[in-house]
Amino acid sequence: MSMTVDRAQIEALVRSAIRQTQSNGAAVPVHTGATGASPLGWVDGKPNLRVSISARHCHLTDEHVEILFGRGSVLEPDKDLYQDGFYAAKQTVMVVGPRRRMLPNVRVLGPTRPFSQLELAFTDSISLGIDAPVRHSGKIEGTPGCVLVGPAGSVQLEQGVIRAARHVHMNDHDAAYYGVANGDMMQLHVKSNDCGVIFDDVLVRADKAAKLEVHIDTDEGNACNLDAATEVILKPMPQPCACGH
Repeated sequence: MSMTVDRAQIEALVRSAIRQTQSNGAAVPVHTGATGASPLGWVDGKPNLRVSISARHCHLTDEHVEILFGRGSVLEPDKDLYQDGFYAAKQTVMVVGPRRRMLPNVRVLGPTRPFSQLELAFTDSISLGIDAPVRHSGKIEGTPGCVLVGPAGSVQLEQGVIRAARHVHMNDHDAAYYGVANGDMMQLHVKSNDCGVIFDDVLVRADKAAKLEVHIDTDEGNACNLDAATEVILKPMPQPCACGH
């Protein structure tokens, strides 16, 4: 979906709102679970599963950081994320969708990337009026665009708005433990006293430096009431039997 807006008008509408809200902070990924002391995150000889709720956020290129926040600007780390080397930046942006629907204070995550990408939950995409497809991070071909507005300027993305597919980060030791490989699909069971949920099609993203962590979005986290979970179980997707069931 391609969208054209009057950038000067949009900036005039939201520039003051950005300045007022930028210092207030915004939702960043919320983590649930214990953290192991070992580099691989293992406890008592086995992986220590962590499930995190990833709130709406965006990734930016170096060029877009300068356009949005001023020449010479770089992302300023505010809070380290669970995966080493990744962080929530101090900067936030205003997101403008069709018919001037807006989301203020959308957190920027670092480090910068070769392309800019906005990740939303389904509720966010409805609020913006954007039909964002479910995609794995980086798979933005043919996705809708939006306008990002910062204190110094605006950027019109022709594509890059997605609903991030649920996935699990893991290292080679974790993958061997579960008997899976990069690109496989797994199941996440979230058990609680009032709201048990099974999430299928959790994509395995294996990397030598990764820690075992499942990412779900805010809608999924609310659906399973993750904060009240009594147990979380990760396992390979069950294979269909010979009869096709």
